[in-house]
Amino acid sequence: MRYLIIGAGAVGGAIGARLAEAGQDVVLVARGRQYEALRERGLTFEAPDGTHTHRLPVADGPKALGALRADDVLVLCVKTQDSTAALAAWAAAPVEGGGTAARRLPLVCAQNGVESERIALRTFRRVYAMCVWLPATYVEPGVVRAAGAPLTGILHLGRYPAGSDDTARAIADGLERGRLGAPVVDDAMRWKYAKLLNNLANAIEALTGVIGSDEGFALVGRARAEGEAAFAAAGIAYASQEEEKEARADKIRFEPLDGSPRGGGSTWQSLNRGSGTVEADYLNGEIGLLGRLHGVPTPVNDALQELVNEAAREGRPAGAMSVAELVEAVDARV
Repeated sequence: MRYLIIGAGAVGGAIGARLAEAGQDVVLVARGRQYEALRERGLTFEAPDGTHTHRLPVADGPKALGALRADDVLVLCVKTQDSTAALAAWAAAPVEGGGTAARRLPLVCAQNGVESERIALRTFRRVYAMCVWLPATYVEPGVVRAAGAPLTGILHLGRYPAGSDDTARAIADGLERGRLGAPVVDDAMRWKYAKLLNNLANAIEALTGVIGSDEGFALVGRARAEGEAAFAAAGIAYASQEEEKEARADKIRFEPLDGSPRGGGSTWQSLNRGSGTVEADYLNGEIGLLGRLHGVPTPVNDALQELVNEAAREGRPAGAMSVAELVEAVDARV
C-alpha cells in the first residue's frame, strides 16, 4: 500500500512520519508554506524517541502525481471545513488500470467531527472513519511535534457508516508497525461521536489558552451537557468516558519534549497560525445542528461557535481572552 496523506499538518504529519519510519510508502500532500517547507527541507518530526527528518515525496494535489496507483490509500487529514474542496480535487483523479479515485480507492477520514465521512460518501464508494487520539502540534512550516508515548496515537478505524473489512485491517497493520495503535472496529462512528464531545472544549481552549480552572471546567461541562442531550434526542450512540480511558490506558501518555509545555489542540493551532478559519462549525456547530433538528436548546455551543469564528475572522491570536471574559461573553449570548 501507498499512503497519500492529504493535509500533512499536525495529525497528517505525525501519521506520515510514523508510517515512513516503519518502512511504508508515503506521499505528503500539503499547500502553501507547508508544501514549500516539506519540499525544500523535508518533514522534521519531534517525538519522545527523538527528532527525525523525513525526505518524503511531496505533492500539492493529485495532478502532481499523475495516475494514482491501484494500491493507494487516501488519508484525509485536512480540517473538516476544507473537506469539500479536497474531496472534489481527488475524486476525479485517474487510477492506473482505469477508473477514478472516487470509484476505486479507499478514503480514510482521519479528522475531528462526524461530517466528513458523510460528505465523502456522496462521491467515494469506499469510505472509512478514523477516530484520532493523537496529541500533535503544527505551528511552524515543516515541523510537527507529537508528544504521545509509548504510542504516538490511537486510531480507531472502520468502514463508514459501519462494519470492517480486509482493507481496514491492512491499513491498520501498516499503522501499527509505526508506533500507532489502530484498533479495527465495526462502530468507528460511535468512537468519533465520543471524541466530538471532548472536542467541544476546543473553542474554549483556543479563546483562552487554558481551561485549567473551576470556571473553565464548568463551561466545558455546560457545553458537554448540551451535546449529550442532543445525542440522546437524536438517538446517537457514543463510547463512554470509561471506554475511552480503557482504550488508551497506559498505551498513550503525554511526555513533554525538551521540557516544553504541550501546545494547544487543533483549534488553538489554527488561531495561533492565523489560518483565518477554524473547525468550530463541525464541532460546537454539530451540536447546534442536532439541537435544532431535534428540539434541544444548545445556547452555550452556539455562543462558543460564534465567538471562536469571530476570533478567526478577525485574526485574533489564541488565548486572547481570560476564562472569566469568555464566560461573561457566552452568558451574554445565551
